[in-house]
Amino acid sequence: MKKNNLIFILAFILALPSLAQEQDSLTRKEERKAKKVWKEEHGKLMLTPLVGPAYTPEMGFTVAGGIMMSFKTNPKDSLIQRSSTPVMLGVTTNGGFFASSIVTTYWLKDKLRINGDFWIKDMPDNYFGVGYDDGYTTPKSDTTTAYQRSWWWMNPRFLWQFKPSWFVGVLFDANLTNASNPSQGVQEDEYYQVYGPKNMNIGWGLIARYDSRDVPVNAYSGMYVDFRASFYSKAIGSDNTYQTYELDVRKYLTIRRPGQTIALQLNTRIGVGEMPYGEMSMIGTPFDLRGYTWGQYRDESTIFGIAEYRHMFLKGDGTMSKHGFTGWLATGSLGNDFSKFHNWLPNAGIGYRLEVQPRMNLRIDIGFGRETMGFYFNFNEAF
Repeated sequence: MKKNNLIFILAFILALPSLAQEQDSLTRKEERKAKKVWKEEHGKLMLTPLVGPAYTPEMGFTVAGGIMMSFKTNPKDSLIQRSSTPVMLGVTTNGGFFASSIVTTYWLKDKLRINGDFWIKDMPDNYFGVGYDDGYTTPKSDTTTAYQRSWWWMNPRFLWQFKPSWFVGVLFDANLTNASNPSQGVQEDEYYQVYGPKNMNIGWGLIARYDSRDVPVNAYSGMYVDFRASFYSKAIGSDNTYQTYELDVRKYLTIRRPGQTIALQLNTRIGVGEMPYGEMSMIGTPFDLRGYTWGQYRDESTIFGIAEYRHMFLKGDGTMSKHGFTGWLATGSLGNDFSKFHNWLPNAGIGYRLEVQPRMNLRIDIGFGRETMGFYFNFNEAF
């Protein structure tokens, strides 16, 4: 046997384990993909765990982890959308903790939708006061704005579809704000003096909605118009009596092909009555003007608008990839009536998207505001 042939045979024998391992790895990958497709087609429970870093002005550096859960409430219904229940947990470098879940579920052939927001936070926080001037001019420090905030919020909503795309419903809202170790600046604030360190607010409300979005958690097309009126009363256990009225309008346009989307939002929330500082309308959250300190800008009423471009890349074969990006421009203002909306806060940002389940994305955003920025790690789109 020639020497070159012998070397080739020996090299082939030595390579067999690695070739087998590579083939085994490819087989397992194909099996996982096939299992995922089967779960999607049959409406079975899908779980995707994720962990990553984030930074927000109010919480500092955060290590956040979560699970995206999705399922069909009736696996035999081929037309009903998958329900989603992402759960996020996080701990911060400043000793804070949070847990949240934003529930979107579809029942009874989409006649019934049960949605909800559920949050818990315990964190060192800052309260700047009420109104644009206090939010912008009050210096952040241990003596002017600092306090310890414990907060929880539960807001389930039940909607009935009485004709295609048209819904009516009811909501329940309960939240608790408990402020401890207030700095001198917080103690001297007139709203803090009126409402005190602890406020329990309980209310109910009515919802009227038009929703023609193709996939509500990540729409490529359609329109969403949602009006809510919420009523909080001492008669049902609330510490304060007030009302809120919110109008949320969104439009989604596909540009050239699916995966290239223009998303537009206009939102206003109006508060009336004995509204405590912890539940006033706010802008600068992870779901609107991303990049601002959550709670720095608050007042009885707010208004904001967002224009966002969302782009999912294509693979070489022309099919949709799991990767994409987004960019947005936004602005918002606040006041105790619409005549006070003079000062408009600028906002812009970019983000990365990774599809972790069908039409359900991991969202990584970096947002910039007036003298501030934030880096966010979350599931699903901001709106």
